[in-house]
Amino acid sequence: MGLLWTLLVGAIAGWLGSKIFTGSGLGLIGNIIIGILGSYVGSWALGLLNFSFGGGTIGAILTGAVGAIVILALANLIFGGKK
Repeated sequence: MGLLWTLLVGAIAGWLGSKIFTGSGLGLIGNIIIGILGSYVGSWALGLLNFSFGGGTIGAILTGAVGAIVILALANLIFGGKK
């Protein structure tokens, strides 16, 4: 159940991050990857700021979304955005 839950939370966090940053989805697999990587980046970045969205599912989704936004912003800077 842990792997399935991680994939679900990652998909939601990636979708939320992609909607906030670019306004379009990345597809299911893209959202899962961005959401899971975003949770690591979000935990690290928010930890540096001594900030937390709290525990639980909502906190994990919000942390992942923040990290996803950071990843998408960096990717946009490196590879260029939509014209």
